[in-house]
Amino acid sequence: MDAQSYNTALADLRTVRDKIKKARAELTKLEADRNQRITQLAAYAKAKAERIAPAAGLSVADVVAVAPALAPESLTGNDDAPPPSPAPDTATPPADTEPEPARQPQAATPPASTPHPPQPAPSPTPDTAAPTSAATPATPQAPRTLPSVPEGKPGDAWFTHTPGLASKRPNFTQQARSTVFLDTDTGVLVHRNQTHHLDLGSRSATDILTAVFHTIPEGAERIYITSGAPWHHHANRYPYLRDAVTAWLNAPTPGWRTDTGRGRDRMAGHFVHARNPVARYQREDGSQHVEIRSAGEWFDTEGEGPATIRDAFVLLWQTLRRHWPDAVIMGSPSQTGRDLWTRTIPTRGQYADGFPVLSEELRGLLHATAGQGRNELITPPRVPEQLPQLVEYDRTFAYAKHTWKSPVGTPRRITAATFASWTEKEQTRALYGCGHWQVRVTIPDTWNHVGLLPAPAPGERAWHYPAAPGTTFTTWAGGPEIHTALTNPITPWKVEILDGILWEDGKPLDEWTKKLKETWSSLSAQAQLHGDPQQARAAHLASRAVRSILLYGIGSFAQRPRMVTGTTPRTMERDVPPDAEIIGFDDELITWQRPTGFSRDPNAHPEWAAAIWSGARAALLTQRHRDEDTHAGALHTPPGTVIAFRTDALYLTQPQNWPYHRQPGDYLLRGHLTEPVPAPTTEEELLTLRNAGRAALTATGQEA
Repeated sequence: MDAQSYNTALADLRTVRDKIKKARAELTKLEADRNQRITQLAAYAKAKAERIAPAAGLSVADVVAVAPALAPESLTGNDDAPPPSPAPDTATPPADTEPEPARQPQAATPPASTPHPPQPAPSPTPDTAAPTSAATPATPQAPRTLPSVPEGKPGDAWFTHTPGLASKRPNFTQQARSTVFLDTDTGVLVHRNQTHHLDLGSRSATDILTAVFHTIPEGAERIYITSGAPWHHHANRYPYLRDAVTAWLNAPTPGWRTDTGRGRDRMAGHFVHARNPVARYQREDGSQHVEIRSAGEWFDTEGEGPATIRDAFVLLWQTLRRHWPDAVIMGSPSQTGRDLWTRTIPTRGQYADGFPVLSEELRGLLHATAGQGRNELITPPRVPEQLPQLVEYDRTFAYAKHTWKSPVGTPRRITAATFASWTEKEQTRALYGCGHWQVRVTIPDTWNHVGLLPAPAPGERAWHYPAAPGTTFTTWAGGPEIHTALTNPITPWKVEILDGILWEDGKPLDEWTKKLKETWSSLSAQAQLHGDPQQARAAHLASRAVRSILLYGIGSFAQRPRMVTGTTPRTMERDVPPDAEIIGFDDELITWQRPTGFSRDPNAHPEWAAAIWSGARAALLTQRHRDEDTHAGALHTPPGTVIAFRTDALYLTQPQNWPYHRQPGDYLLRGHLTEPVPAPTTEEELLTLRNAGRAALTATGQEA
């Protein structure tokens, strides 16, 4: 580019800038006009938010935020009324509901040491966050109030299992699906040991299906996209990636229609996800079924060719077969993980008839009160504006360290009065056991480190970690975190037990995890020792896939309430379900989604996921290495040196001499920036520094 071209490009850029300013001004004007019209409509005595929402292209909650008078009576009734029990498809009670009357707390004693078919909401991936709805005006959110167990008999009735629903060992052999691997950037297709070059046209679903089935006449049942993300091909036309994905999935596919499922496979319909969607099709005559998925569900595919990724899946399958003779790689890590786990359910003993599923009420409570991985960015003034350096430690195969003990049996309710009546030894044993506790927490006045316990923050499932001295808050937390708060190496926190759920200790996940750990160890060793660089790389990817099987398999036990996505013609706006959220619309169709609550899933065990997540969050703070008789974790660093937590990773301003033996849970040095850098203030800035730190560490010749 010469100087003249450069100046011309600058002029063009300024023109685009001015157009953006005008468009934003026009959008602001239109939104103000829309809100004014909503307010005018709200003056009508019989106006209803659920009728106005689809006409405005907003959710009911957004309409109520603009015109509070439209709020349903259940949200504006007498504040003295007792709070409702949490519905199974509702994460939290209404924000303005008063908490139930205070119980008699007992301080815990520190221990001695057409609608598309429903899809489960996916557990968020550690490094991916994407908008999930159409653009709507931001509205201030009130702090959440977590639900409680109702007092007396109504609450006691929750402590049971769902009749006729239990996890049982399958009596059938899972069928493998013919699979191909396709790079939509280059058109390279790998099928078995053959490589083909395809003309993918516009990279639409129709073009991909046509090219693949023309090249492979016998067809394929699963197409993994290894690179290219064709569902983002026209992303510049849409405000959010999810909108682009929805348009790609819903585009006409002559000769094909959306799959409606078959046999034991209930997965049908497209699954909308900003980065890893699933497209499911069947021939119009029903003769063939195929799904298009992203290999990115399993591991980071950046820079890897389809042949290497195919080899990774083959290695994964071969290694799993050493432990599960009938192992099959299913479409996603979560499906594969749960299928493999069911094949470890005992055929004799106490749970030969399966592991019973909790009552719907307790599952709803756990869904609302048990968060996942800790994701927190600590910003100035709590940390210096200029960091001396940035060091990333990642807990290797972290969740595998926290499955050795899990809740089993019929849960017991432990009220504040019951807990207070116990001896110190009984209280300690309970807090060491498999429990989920409602507590009132007070941070010591002298505290000067990171927060220890999660507390509800504004947002549907948002959590933060209070650390200000003297702060008092009420929350739910698992036994490992309560134990950490009471016995941390700095100063004990004050924890008052308000209510609790206590199970027997069991090992329902132990055999499953041991087999996955052995699979992971074998593949990791191959990645280190294999003489063929491509096979070594394939083994590394396969080991990462094992991590995903465990990580997302555990997430699938949580069984989030399912979402149904559907479309309604613009001419039939009244038919949009009243509890639906509008996620997109065009001149012809309104696209919406709504929760459908919990399905009768025999493998729903949120108590297991909650216990593992609690243990993993506690280990980010402190964990003991018995062989060296030392500790690692955030609480073993100087105050002000912790920059961020990210699921199983810790970001610091100082390197640490923590033991690393390539065992699950060990802290691995993943990245290191040795020069001063500005403190990140957004997640995007943190990820940019993380990537730079990993690249810098690799450049020094150190392994990550």
